Amino acid sequence: MTLGMAARNAHEYGPLVGRTDELESLRQAFEELDRGSPGAVALVGEPGIGKTRLLDELAVRAEQRRYLVLSGSASELERDLPFSAFVDALDEYLESLDSSHLLALDGDVRAELAHVFPSLSPLAGRRRVALQHERYRSHRAVRALLELLADQAPLVLVLDDFHWADSASVELFGALLRRPPGAAVLLALALRPRPPSERLAAALDSAQRAGAMSRLELGTLSADESRELLGGTVTAVDASVLYEESGGNPFYLEQLARSLDRAGEVSSASTISLAGVPAVVLASLSRELSLLSQPGRLLLDGAAVAGDPFEPELAAAAAATPEAAAIDVLDELLQVDLIRSTDVPRRFRFRHPLVRRAVYETTAGAWRLGAHERCAEALAARGASAMARAHHVERSARDGDLDAVAVLREAGDAAARLAPASAAQWFGGALRLLPETAPREERVALLLARADSLAATGRFVESRAGLLECLEIVRRDAEEWRVRVTTACAAVEHLLGLQSEAHQHLTTALAELGDAQSAEAVELMIELSLDGFHAGDFEAMRIWAGRAVAAATPLGDEALLAAALSVRAWGGAMAGAGEQAQTHCDEATELVDQLSDDEVARRLNTLAHLVGADVWLDRYSAATRHARRALEICRRTGQGEEFPLVVQMLGVSLWVLGKPLEAEELFDGAVEAARLTGNVQNLAWNLFNRSLAALAAGDLDVALATAEESFELEGDMEPGPIRTATAAVLASALLEAGQSDRSVDLLLTRVGGEEGLRHIGGGWCARFLEVLTRALLATGRRSDAERAAAATQACAETVSLPTAEGMANLAAAALAFDAGEPTTALERALAAATAFESAEALWDAARARELAGRALAQAGDSDRAAVELERAATAFDSFGSLRYRDRAERELGKIGRRIHRRTRPGNTNGHGIDTLTARELQVAQLVVDRRTNPEIAAQLFLSNKTVESHLRNIFRKMDVASRVELARVVERTMRPASAQQR
Repeated sequence: MTLGMAARNAHEYGPLVGRTDELESLRQAFEELDRGSPGAVALVGEPGIGKTRLLDELAVRAEQRRYLVLSGSASELERDLPFSAFVDALDEYLESLDSSHLLALDGDVRAELAHVFPSLSPLAGRRRVALQHERYRSHRAVRALLELLADQAPLVLVLDDFHWADSASVELFGALLRRPPGAAVLLALALRPRPPSERLAAALDSAQRAGAMSRLELGTLSADESRELLGGTVTAVDASVLYEESGGNPFYLEQLARSLDRAGEVSSASTISLAGVPAVVLASLSRELSLLSQPGRLLLDGAAVAGDPFEPELAAAAAATPEAAAIDVLDELLQVDLIRSTDVPRRFRFRHPLVRRAVYETTAGAWRLGAHERCAEALAARGASAMARAHHVERSARDGDLDAVAVLREAGDAAARLAPASAAQWFGGALRLLPETAPREERVALLLARADSLAATGRFVESRAGLLECLEIVRRDAEEWRVRVTTACAAVEHLLGLQSEAHQHLTTALAELGDAQSAEAVELMIELSLDGFHAGDFEAMRIWAGRAVAAATPLGDEALLAAALSVRAWGGAMAGAGEQAQTHCDEATELVDQLSDDEVARRLNTLAHLVGADVWLDRYSAATRHARRALEICRRTGQGEEFPLVVQMLGVSLWVLGKPLEAEELFDGAVEAARLTGNVQNLAWNLFNRSLAALAAGDLDVALATAEESFELEGDMEPGPIRTATAAVLASALLEAGQSDRSVDLLLTRVGGEEGLRHIGGGWCARFLEVLTRALLATGRRSDAERAAAATQACAETVSLPTAEGMANLAAAALAFDAGEPTTALERALAAATAFESAEALWDAARARELAGRALAQAGDSDRAAVELERAATAFDSFGSLRYRDRAERELGKIGRRIHRRTRPGNTNGHGIDTLTARELQVAQLVVDRRTNPEIAAQLFLSNKTVESHLRNIFRKMDVASRVELARVVERTMRPASAQQR
């Protein structure tokens, strides 16, 4: 919305009456914007209460401050159009920008935006866009866009009637609330108190609790305010009557006043029925509509079908009226204020959504079908996309119309990645229209597509129902289809916690196969192995994988054999068969590395399961290599099924290898993805992995928050490795935070101690047994700690893995150090460091070196203690684990060693700006140049997370609290140097 448009709208509404408290809240939001802080405000109230009027007042006052104001709205009848609220607000403005303005954004960001905003579609190029599981990348792209738009002046983004927002808009808005733009951006929306979207309601509640959004409840006007609103247009007696009839609702009040102006009295007879709207108001609206000319009413009917906002040409097509005649009739509708112009040429809106709804509902049903059909034809003639036509096609097509089925399916395919809820609706529409005579495979394909889209939005029960319908349709002899449907159904059932049902479907399908040694049988055996993982039965996992390998070997299908070998290696690792699993992993790796990407793409779960085996077998470098290859193939082929597992395993490998900041960024995306899908298991899994990465990075607050949230979700899950890990990871974070009593309670009571930790599987059990050992020592329970340390040693001997051996040595070293036996503590800590380093578990190795240094200090050997502590501090510093670096340096201070940390080459003892590294100085100078975090990341080829980490370090070193303060200090410091050079 431009300055002129906002002012014009406010003028049309007349002066704002009342709302003093609300305006004060908006003024405070503007003050935060002026300080460079983002914000969000929700105006909440019943229909007609004045939300839109207050939004327009907000826009006028924002424009008076020279803010950029962009506004749009959602529409009740277009809730299937992806991102419609944001497109309405931003698209025309983006089209008006010089193309060079967006060059500050990364190319991948521009490509994502091209799939959200039609005006930016030329920017798509040939860049690959993110998978459905990565649709959070589009949300991040929009966030970066908003930051760019707010670069010169604060941005106010107004979103009206957001209770009608489509699912993609709701997801995007929720993402912007969770991670607000890093710039002066105010999100202002209006909605009703009970939005139909549960996800929107949850996002609003969460943001309000977190203090990320202000909620302003709009009540009715008082009698005095109502008289002020009516002004001198009615008598005092009439004003009192209208106030009583309207209940103080501004829209109802004004509508009744219109009726009074025409008829001199308020009638209750109405031809319109809208739930919740007083009959007397509907009667007034009915009378207003009845006064239109026949051509005027016909065009208004067509406009109600065409959309809100609407173009006169499309409204004319819906009304079957010549365009030239429609343009003439528009003036009548504008004069009586049923429609209003917008800031976009040749685009108009209804005076109020209730007016549009009333007009739409009063059209004849048969005529409405034809109007939607005419809209669809007009859009097709323009060359509009399938998504633009699908809205009208779905509402007008006849059963058996194969052309309509094709349009809806094309629209569903196009929307599936970024707007799976819309895709599910369109796939469902195609299914309703599909004739009974259509091939079964076509119906099954549509059911599968719809089930996948439903699952992507967390509607797992509906997804399962569609897959069960598929199983009823698929012929017994169509084995490839039957296996595909069965495995998809089992995957959804695992997400629903229906483990026995999933197992039953898989075993039944296997028993019904004509050939128990076929490729289809192998696929089912692989799925049954994974079924064992979900049930926490690792021996069953190993046995089914072994059967899959035996069945696949004689078939001559190397890709299938590789898939079976990979899951066998993972199953063996989970079951603790370390040495045998290593051999199986070698076999799988050798074969997988020989396969081309195209061959692997046929069975992408091969790499996913191999990555799982790598992580459980201490092959972290191999895990990162295989995971990155898997993600590359996922994105190239558009296959996202294995994405969650691969990302989790890659993130774990990264922090173990000493790259916790990179792991944090990866898990941030994975957590966002899991929130979007509503997948409780994946969300819990990603949250506790995010916690582990945060612990490694030293971000204790984040580690505790994510672990707590993960633990809170465990009640919704079946017993198994994920449920056990949620409590174990929280216990780890609590121990680091000094809450050893609660840590012990979780590990013993909720997990079940040494025995319960076995549910985690393989050598990872040893990691949490070592945590239990230290927690017990911290609470003074030495005998219990000794038992936990013995269990750690037993686990290490069973799995024969370096990290488990290292954990056993760490646990023993902790016992010895606690007992005042530094020689033994040193010996075991150094043994732990050696074991960790052999597996490239560099973060754990640094932890072991720190303990070795403390043991040497306890023994009085300061020189050797300094060597080990400095090695640990240097390692932690290179990881970005500043908390642990500082802890190691404090230990150095205790033995009288000064810290000489290296900054830029040739400068080791500076202070202020001299303490910044070369990279930190680059970041600081770009802050002076008013670059946003995404712009800094793009220019320096860094991730946003890395830029954020650099800024945290810079703020601490420079003793500043904001970007503005940093810029002032840097400018003040650098200017004299520049002058001296001149």
